Amino acid sequence: METQDNMHNKQTGKMGEELAAKFLANKGFQIVCQNYVSSKVEIDIIARKDKLLVFVEVKTRFNALVQPEMAVDYTKQKHIARAASSYLSKHQIVDPIRFDIIAINFFNGKVDIAHFEDAFYPVFYK
Repeated sequence: METQDNMHNKQTGKMGEELAAKFLANKGFQIVCQNYVSSKVEIDIIARKDKLLVFVEVKTRFNALVQPEMAVDYTKQKHIARAASSYLSKHQIVDPIRFDIIAINFFNGKVDIAHFEDAFYPVFYK
């Protein structure tokens, strides 16, 4: 049974992911996939711009005092890298890739969106 906090977090996450997808599309990215799951790890957005494939982690907060991007720690990066490796293998992709973070903070009625390109460089684990 889900708690009210879990349902709120899922709604917040979904709203942030939709905003991030629109943000990327406005920057000329093609959204390839949203919510790709491999081994219980989800990649929020997979996008393409020219020959570059970008794996995007979206973090959304309301009135956060700590920046949302700080939640993408080493362990999270490692999990995202494993899921990305699975995606690349499954789709036989050899194009250049990048890992980005989009941080969204709803603060005092305003929306702040920060896009961190090349946010991390994970080691791929098999």
